[in-house]
Amino acid sequence: MTRRHATALETVSVTVPPDALEAYEAALAETCGTVGFFYDEDADLWTVEGVKDQGAGEPELVAALALAALVSGVPAVPTRHTTAAEGWLERTREAFPEQLVGQRFAVRGTHVRGPAAPGRLTILLDASVAFGSGEHGSTRGCLRAFERVAHRRPRRILDLGTGSGILALAAARLLHRRVLGSDIEPWSVRTAAANARLNRLTGLARFVRADGWTSPAVTAGGPYDLIFANILARPLCLMARHLARHLAPGGTAILAGLLTSQARWVLAAHRRHGLVLERTLAEGKWCTLVLRRR
Repeated sequence: MTRRHATALETVSVTVPPDALEAYEAALAETCGTVGFFYDEDADLWTVEGVKDQGAGEPELVAALALAALVSGVPAVPTRHTTAAEGWLERTREAFPEQLVGQRFAVRGTHVRGPAAPGRLTILLDASVAFGSGEHGSTRGCLRAFERVAHRRPRRILDLGTGSGILALAAARLLHRRVLGSDIEPWSVRTAAANARLNRLTGLARFVRADGWTSPAVTAGGPYDLIFANILARPLCLMARHLARHLAPGGTAILAGLLTSQARWVLAAHRRHGLVLERTLAEGKWCTLVLRRR
């Protein structure tokens, strides 16, 4: 499935130190349909790059970048360049080879040809969507963590901030359980639903638009035996109380989207509400926490 864009696209990018990554990723996500970030190990800097319709959402983008500079204490001047829709899609495909994650999963775009990886569960994703591809450290960490807890056979499963739906689809495929995925962005919900159709998992994976734990559609499905929350460090801390309240006794929470330097304060926020650390997994600069409710 290939989407053609009626308007020209532009790429907006900033280069910032690790401590400012979260703020600027959130800023670009305000108006950009897709956001990616790339690490320069030699310089210890991150380039955050968002793609959006040219000229769209300019006041919101300016305000979001100003807020990111204020919150992080790091002013960053964005660079822009016009991006041809087809050229962007082609580069996205080139940057999205098949990903072998952990021992069980293979994540591949619809553009990848050839036989499926033997002995693995394949998750197909629309190649025109450049996020949630399984390449990012936080997604890989979640899938690896999930492999280690899948033997508990959780029955009620939530993927909070589902994005492309990759974690919900992986859980549905491996466990043959119903999974609920939620996201604040309607575009993400549509994308996740499309990916469920690609994987013939519409009967197991359902996606709804929801702002965290405020939606009855999310809270009504609890308490959950397994919660994925691959978001960002700050909202993870803010939602710790709600997550603990909706996690079943003995239930597992897999938290990601945080740098290793942020793991300590995310863990502290959840320990205050009775969750205990079971395991920490690292993928480069990124960290995944596996927590359990006693």
